[in-house]
Amino acid sequence: MRVQVDEGSEGQRLDNFLVKLLKGVPKTHVYRVIRSGEVRVNKGRASADTRLALGDEVRVPPVRMADKSTEPPAPAREFPVVFEDEHLIAVNKPAGVAVHGGSGVSFGVIEQLRQARPQAKFLELVHRLDKETSGLLLVAKKRSALTALQDQFRSRETGKTYAALVTGTWPASKKVIDVALHKFLTAEGERRVKAVDADHDEGRRSITLVKVARKFAGFTLLDVTIKTGRTHQIRVHLQSEGHPIVGDEKYGDFAVNKAVARGEAVPGHRFDRMFLHARRLKFEHPATGEAIELEAPLPAECLALLEVLP
Repeated sequence: MRVQVDEGSEGQRLDNFLVKLLKGVPKTHVYRVIRSGEVRVNKGRASADTRLALGDEVRVPPVRMADKSTEPPAPAREFPVVFEDEHLIAVNKPAGVAVHGGSGVSFGVIEQLRQARPQAKFLELVHRLDKETSGLLLVAKKRSALTALQDQFRSRETGKTYAALVTGTWPASKKVIDVALHKFLTAEGERRVKAVDADHDEGRRSITLVKVARKFAGFTLLDVTIKTGRTHQIRVHLQSEGHPIVGDEKYGDFAVNKAVARGEAVPGHRFDRMFLHARRLKFEHPATGEAIELEAPLPAECLALLEVLP
């Protein structure tokens, strides 16, 4: 197979290019064929870290692909667009939708978006949101936009603010949570995170800024900004302070969650999702450098709960 490098793959490493091209082929096999010299770039041998240029011809030897024909394709779906130009899309992701397929989920936002836009040459997630979290999600339409935005996210030059409803009365004086987090797998193979001491061997420093937005009887609405982007960071940090997020099935107060979901906490009003919403995102446009600030209002079900909370 001979493949010409288009603008969607320009600048990509050869190994990453092949892993994406040869879906279902184990990575170990991809590296083996590169090392053997069977993969050629412009008729010459190339290493795994070779950067591909626009117009390069990549010769790929015959490899056995996993049979994907039995897998149903992801259903095409568009999501509410907050901002879009030729470089990127910002969508307002609903709660309960994964951002991508994997670990028991056959498809997510990115697969559905690709199905809905078959003409798009390049669509890749810039960052992630938990399945249960709603709000702003960035998708790059060009590789140059993807790398530029991911660099900003890595160096924390972005402002990500979330709305979170927690149980109890949050102390207004508690504005910074600087607690290390450790990611581990449960016996069932499920990914979990816990707060650990700063000197823990596998703990990673994590910083969350918290501001009280509104107080209710038994609950507090918080404005949360993250300075580091660890897995489940907000959820575990708020729980570690004794105020878990309402509706959090992994780290929440299960008795409170049940009462809220059944309509017992607020008589006659049921709420059965996690109350965490990525509401604001600030970044520099990857092409123009212009400061972009996007807002996604609270979903209707979150607003409805706040209206009836005493």
